[in-house]
Amino acid sequence: MSDKSIYDGLTMLGGQTVQPQSPEEAVLERVPNPQSDVDYAVRFTAPEFTSLCPLTGQPDFAHLVIDYVPGDWLVESKSLKLFLTSFRNHGAFHEDCTVSIGRRLVDTLSPKWLRLGGYWYPRGGIPIDVFYQTGEPPKGVWIPDAGVPGYRGRG
Repeated sequence: MSDKSIYDGLTMLGGQTVQPQSPEEAVLERVPNPQSDVDYAVRFTAPEFTSLCPLTGQPDFAHLVIDYVPGDWLVESKSLKLFLTSFRNHGAFHEDCTVSIGRRLVDTLSPKWLRLGGYWYPRGGIPIDVFYQTGEPPKGVWIPDAGVPGYRGRG
């Protein structure tokens, strides 16, 4: 029997970590999926995602919902939190932020399926919702609705 753990090699858990200054600098870590023989959905919700407008430098805010059906890998959640936080000093349009997060997760995890909804709060009076998906989810997997209503303001 091996003393090796699926958690060997993780660098962010159990200690202080430095906040990455950009998404390019941020490290997304993954661990082997101990339940890879069954299809199931995983959801991460980031209701206070922040990035910067690339032209004005003003903050933009979004509610992100990330759903995925893992294959051989799971994302390590602290590394995901640090990756998402690295956008706080990053200037990019809503569409670029949302799609680049989805693509980075796909590149790191090779999931069976991934869906990302970016529900951006209005600035200038217009909310922008951006959706990224890798294809059809595997049959038989319960994928709940994202549960984020369209923006209504004070209504």
